[in-house]
Amino acid sequence: MSASLAQEQRRTANRAGFGAFIGSTIEWFDFYIYGTASALVFDKVFFPELEGAIGTLVAFATFWVGFLARPLGGIVFGHIGDRVGRKNTLIITLLLMGVSTTLIGVLPGYASIGVAAPVLLVTIRMIQGIGLGGEWGGSVLIASEHAPKGKSVLYGAFAQQGSPVGNTLSTVAFLAVSALPEPEFLSWGWRIPFLASALLVVVGLFLRMKVTESPAMAKLIEDRGVAKLPLKEVLRTCPGLIALGIGACTIGLSATYFKSTFALSWATSSLDFDRSSFLTIILVANVTQIVVQPFGAVLATRMGNWSRAVSIMLLPELVLMPLMFILIGTENYWLAMLGVSVATVPHCLYYAALAGMLASRFPANVRYTGISLCYQLCGTLLGGTTPVVGQFLLNRTGSITAVICYAVLQVLLTLGCMLLLLKRPDHDRPSQETQETEAGPPSRAVTGQVTV
Repeated sequence: MSASLAQEQRRTANRAGFGAFIGSTIEWFDFYIYGTASALVFDKVFFPELEGAIGTLVAFATFWVGFLARPLGGIVFGHIGDRVGRKNTLIITLLLMGVSTTLIGVLPGYASIGVAAPVLLVTIRMIQGIGLGGEWGGSVLIASEHAPKGKSVLYGAFAQQGSPVGNTLSTVAFLAVSALPEPEFLSWGWRIPFLASALLVVVGLFLRMKVTESPAMAKLIEDRGVAKLPLKEVLRTCPGLIALGIGACTIGLSATYFKSTFALSWATSSLDFDRSSFLTIILVANVTQIVVQPFGAVLATRMGNWSRAVSIMLLPELVLMPLMFILIGTENYWLAMLGVSVATVPHCLYYAALAGMLASRFPANVRYTGISLCYQLCGTLLGGTTPVVGQFLLNRTGSITAVICYAVLQVLLTLGCMLLLLKRPDHDRPSQETQETEAGPPSRAVTGQVTV
């Protein structure tokens, strides 16, 4: 390969990675501001007749509706992405997400239109969930399938980095408007982050239009190797992979909602934290994630033995997640900040490498559908239910201990499923190389990466 051609391929890969990062950031910003609003606002604006913890529980239930719709988005847009291409699919999902988020920002409350307000909120939330359901898999693949040889896990992490950055931006947005007096915050202040989404979508569309189709997908189209019905094909050939993939995604999704949605509500309603103080704690944790998370992809790539890398990343969470809740329970601002920030490290390292590891286990012709199903079904069954289950356990027992046990169980489920998943064939490397890598790091300098 000539130097000029290699340089052009690197530029294309970098453009794809950056486009995936920006687009993913905007999509996650849209999704996370809903979670923050459900913890702080929606019970008062859309469910004012339900008081206290019950109103919060119902608001969290509408939060979960978005996760309920995400598998549908994964199926619909996974089909389009595996049949037509990654690029055009991602343009559609970005538009769908941006429009629905902006509509929430102009939606009248219960006081204005009665029961129609929560009905419309739930409907728009479902549309938002469908959009995000198709976004994640495409962002991961457009970056990883453009990556230079040996760097697909690292480039897949570009899309993963959009989650903490989007979460940080959503927290900053609500931290800014939370300084308003309570009446202004509840009447119009909370709407500003939702309306800002319209401007962000314009930026995201501009960048995504410049990204070319991924080489792997372009080759499938050229060779006429696309699956006629990707959903049917992946369910027929990979049911075990989907089951393990759902479990392997668990703590990568739910940890964020333990701290930024459930803990936010718990700390500001049951403990002695004000809204701005705990949002600042979450902001510090999000910045920690932005800084630390990329090292997870680096660690997995350099170690070669992915099973060992996953164990190193996740085992500390069995101690740090309970510690987070205990330190929040002290109602000491600095101890709570320490607990939330430190507990962020293990799962964010894992989250960076998750996408590349999961994608490598599915054939390219059903990969969009396969990884989308795993990620979005996990979001529906385990990630999105985190605030609801956490609040239910807290209401039922009156103690945070039950929530801690639930968090530990999710860490164990994730670790077990990923270790089993990594024993399955890697579709991006020869089987012999896969066996050697999983048995231990070979003598080569850089191994363990996903290549397309």
